[in-house]
Amino acid sequence: MQQTQNLVKGAGLGLRRSFLDEVLNKPIEPVGFYEVAPENWMTIGGKLGKQFRRMTEQYDFVAHGLSLSIGSTDALDEAFIKNLKTFMHTHGIKFYSEHLSYCSHEGHLYDLMPIPFTAEAVTHVAQRIKRVQDILEQRIAIENVSYYAAPGQEMSEIDFFNAVITEADCDVLLDVNNIYVNSVNHDYDAEKFLQAIPAERISYAHIAGHYVEADDFLVDTHGAEIIEPVWQLLHKAYALYGVFPTLLERDFNIPDVAELSREVSMIKKIQHRWMQNEQLIA
Repeated sequence: MQQTQNLVKGAGLGLRRSFLDEVLNKPIEPVGFYEVAPENWMTIGGKLGKQFRRMTEQYDFVAHGLSLSIGSTDALDEAFIKNLKTFMHTHGIKFYSEHLSYCSHEGHLYDLMPIPFTAEAVTHVAQRIKRVQDILEQRIAIENVSYYAAPGQEMSEIDFFNAVITEADCDVLLDVNNIYVNSVNHDYDAEKFLQAIPAERISYAHIAGHYVEADDFLVDTHGAEIIEPVWQLLHKAYALYGVFPTLLERDFNIPDVAELSREVSMIKKIQHRWMQNEQLIA
């Protein structure tokens, strides 16, 4: 089954329609790959569809799902997965990732809800991930998510995450900001959490900004600049595991392309620094 590691390189950016015209006219130099939510592009035709096709012909793309609801007790939406497979093939999209959460229960909930950290949930979710991988005929990456409550918790977040990843035999989309947000909200050591991630399964990473509701309550919004402690956590991740592809998420309060380019350039600068360190050590 196809591995997801090393299929994209460098620093990436989530593609948004608000700056699609601008990117087509003048590429954002530091961007090595783009990410899209397939739900937002699979059925697009007309001008936008043609523009998207031009983008996927020029750049490497990955797909990051929003609605598969991998942790739900509802039936797995296999029709969506088959349509996704066609979409990925049509556009040469490298691989697919999803959140370790659910967003449906007898209908869509329109939010990413936390899965109970239980042994029963590990088995349930892992079986569903395996089925997705069988249909797509490739491994997928699962993201560690931000959450604000942990109903029915029987194990820690990192133990639950690693148990699912291992039993499903899938890869990891490492969200650096989510680790930081959860470490503040749930009072744990972000670096220790990072150290427990299975390095050999990391396909790529997300980094983003968040909203500070209170000193001990952060909201994962992807709507602000990345703060210094999150940048430092990315440094620690590269120090632990070497440099891996890393993508800037910005979903709200989207700034102009120059500002997006600045943050992507920061990712690239940090990557370059750690690649130089690796070369010196070697």
